[in-house]
Amino acid sequence: MTVAMSCDFLRAFSEVPKGSQKKVREFVERFQQRPDAPGLHFEPIESARDKRLFSVRIDQAYRAVVFHPGSGIFVLTWVDHHDRAYAWAAGRVFAVNPETGALQVLTATEEEAAAEARPAAREPAPAAPAPGRPAGALLARVKDKHLLRLGVPEALLPLVRSFESEDDLERHEDDLPQEAYEALFLIAAGYTVEQVFHEMDKSPEGGVSDPADFGAALANDDSKRRFYVIDEAKDLAELLNTPLAQWRVFLHPKQRRLVEMHANGPVRVLGGAGTGKTVVAMHRAKHLVSKVFTGADDRVLFTTFTRNLATDIYENLRRICSVEELARIDVVNLDAWAGDFLRERGFQPKLMMGDEAERCWENALNVRPANVPLAPAFYRSEWEQVVQAQGLTSIDDYVRAPRLGRGTKLGREVRRRIWPVFQEYRTQLLEQNAREFIDLLRDARQLIEQGRHPLPIRSVVVDEAQDMSTEAFRLIRALVPPGPNDLFIVGDAHQRIYRYKTALAQCGIDIRGRGRKLRLNYRTTDEIRRYAVRLLEGRRIDDLDGGADDQRGYLSLTHGEAPLVKVFGSVADECAFLIQEIRRLVETGSPAEGIVVGARTAHVMEEYERALRQGGLTVYRLRRDAADAAEKAGVRVATLHRVKGLEFDHVFVAGATDGVIPLAKALAEDDDPASREDAETAERALLYVALTRAKKSAVVTAAGEMSRLVVLARAV
Repeated sequence: MTVAMSCDFLRAFSEVPKGSQKKVREFVERFQQRPDAPGLHFEPIESARDKRLFSVRIDQAYRAVVFHPGSGIFVLTWVDHHDRAYAWAAGRVFAVNPETGALQVLTATEEEAAAEARPAAREPAPAAPAPGRPAGALLARVKDKHLLRLGVPEALLPLVRSFESEDDLERHEDDLPQEAYEALFLIAAGYTVEQVFHEMDKSPEGGVSDPADFGAALANDDSKRRFYVIDEAKDLAELLNTPLAQWRVFLHPKQRRLVEMHANGPVRVLGGAGTGKTVVAMHRAKHLVSKVFTGADDRVLFTTFTRNLATDIYENLRRICSVEELARIDVVNLDAWAGDFLRERGFQPKLMMGDEAERCWENALNVRPANVPLAPAFYRSEWEQVVQAQGLTSIDDYVRAPRLGRGTKLGREVRRRIWPVFQEYRTQLLEQNAREFIDLLRDARQLIEQGRHPLPIRSVVVDEAQDMSTEAFRLIRALVPPGPNDLFIVGDAHQRIYRYKTALAQCGIDIRGRGRKLRLNYRTTDEIRRYAVRLLEGRRIDDLDGGADDQRGYLSLTHGEAPLVKVFGSVADECAFLIQEIRRLVETGSPAEGIVVGARTAHVMEEYERALRQGGLTVYRLRRDAADAAEKAGVRVATLHRVKGLEFDHVFVAGATDGVIPLAKALAEDDDPASREDAETAERALLYVALTRAKKSAVVTAAGEMSRLVVLARAV
């Protein structure tokens, strides 16, 4: 027998009052073990058009709705109070799409009934709308056979043909299967039919599926985004423990193909905020240890840029991996991995940071040439972006080195005259036996390349790749020999907030033919997404390999209000508004733990944290090196950097005054034009990241003059 659960069932279960969830859980556990047990009474639902839907009693008040087409197939589809469960079932029809083979759930409207009873004749769509007849112009150039192959049920062809605009399509989102809606959205966004088939990984050639083979339908990739076949009791328990964390089992077909693909070399996956890149990366790591590299000593390294992201990822991997699988996935940010690697081999690197680093730079700047008009900050950025980035150790290397991305031109003679500054800084480091983080990466790589330190790592999964340096990717390339399934790299330069830029090919990582892109946003409403994207409009965004990236064709599946922007005369008034809005959200059912107040700097964050506490709110601060503890009550407060990689129902960006966003200090640190441009792009990206953490609403507040970035995004 096959027992499956729909994503709708889990959503409905999450709405069941806590006092009744225990009975639902007990019922589902019994049902999973023996769905045909004599004690379960399947009652026909007379009002349902689909006579394969049955009601099963949980207690006096609650009923589960089960789709049972025979052949040992049982699908838990809904759970609710008796009357509401029957009403839900009355409006649903389950069918296997004969063209795609997917199990689809249709809303049983009178129009569909009429269309089913009177199938429209199959006629190719006209090449263009008939003169004077704009109706259906949105999809007028698409043939019926292609609409059907893209997942549009035949019964809905008349509805789809009536769409005149994207607004019409969006209004009927709930009436269409998800895969069909996505395909139509891409066509509306300007994609050709051929491009849509390529993007959806579908064939334009017709296919025939058995409409009665529900077992095959449940195994279909499009079905797997809606239905999960329950194999083990522990899987069921985890599903019910966190019913809204559906990323654990319900993957988009394109995500699933990326997770399970056999790659003959490195893979790079791009995707805007909310497209599930990290979800794909985590499932990929699980797949590699469970299906590909299965030896007891085989290891997969899952690495990212910051410690807090690594901590968050480890906690999420615990939710999808067995104990044995997790034991063979090493989750650590790359700097920490390199430091551990060196210490285990007898090296004791001292990191040059903070005040010590500042003193070294002061000493180094004492030798700068008086007749070269370069600001002190220029030397620091030249060191980071050219000298250290390329591992230059001599004046001759520096004179010949390319300086791509630097706006201040330097001739050979000028380079020779300023080199002593960098040489002196390096001498300061050597005298104290100190290293910078990038030195640790280089030292670790050079040790590995000597071949005397074999590693058990069989594959590396990289998250937030846009924040990695060139030296970081050189180390990653050295960690595992080139070969099948060696590197899996996900990132999005729209979210680059640490100003590193690199091209994978320059690091020995060849992704030709293995670049992929995710375009479906699962988190943020389309209104918030569009607003956030406008922050980066006009900025060149790279694809991590020297090319350009854009957000054309991105789709958010949910809709809501555009971000609310509020300016106040004083910080006190601003805080009073924040407290009032947060209380309103909590009183209307939003968990406080799903609300975050973010600020640009730690100092500004602390100011708002104090105000929220004084206003009587319970507050929990998200710290740099700790995961968000779900069991801790209270509204979250964090810096904008800390919220990266997280998601919340409601996001408040507070203190967004001009000079704070963008941070004046960050823009003034370097007088190099290209560096200043990169700094502003990073500031815009930081606000983009913060806003796209929101699932339902986003609010930006300021006391005084609102950030020019916020004003610009509203005006564009």
